[in-house]
Amino acid sequence: MEDNTKNSDARIYEVGYLLSNSIEEADVALEYGNLKELISSLDGEIVSDEMPRDIELAYTIEKIIANKKHKFDNAYFGWVKFAMDPEKVLELKKKLDLDVKIVRFLILKTVRENTIATKKFVAGGAVAKKYTPKVRAEGEEAPEINKEEIDKEIDAMIEA
Repeated sequence: MEDNTKNSDARIYEVGYLLSNSIEEADVALEYGNLKELISSLDGEIVSDEMPRDIELAYTIEKIIANKKHKFDNAYFGWVKFAMDPEKVLELKKKLDLDVKIVRFLILKTVRENTIATKKFVAGGAVAKKYTPKVRAEGEEAPEINKEEIDKEIDAMIEA
């Protein structure tokens, strides 16, 4: 099987980025392509990626562009996972810092495998049940609580 990395020292990184919402929607694909081309020009290999999509930001981000403060409440969010020589990542960071169309970005070390969370199985194939409080009939007394039994049940749940 052929090794897809161009350099044996290459590590896997992921860049998450926010593109300015002032970009026309038709030009988002162009900016997305430019970012992937930048990674490739630095001898990076694209592992996986996602086309940027318009999202509402959790808080307003301010960025100074051409000596003027701009505020962003929405942006186009996308990500690219890639393999690259660690020395080239600093060069990538410098070039992304200079791009006025990128509001913010973050470069992380990661793994090649897909890390999207999936549903977890419960032991024995049973599905966790929602708690439903029992309603006592009028005049019915509450059962006596045995702390030792409760502790044993909690320990059993933790071990499972």
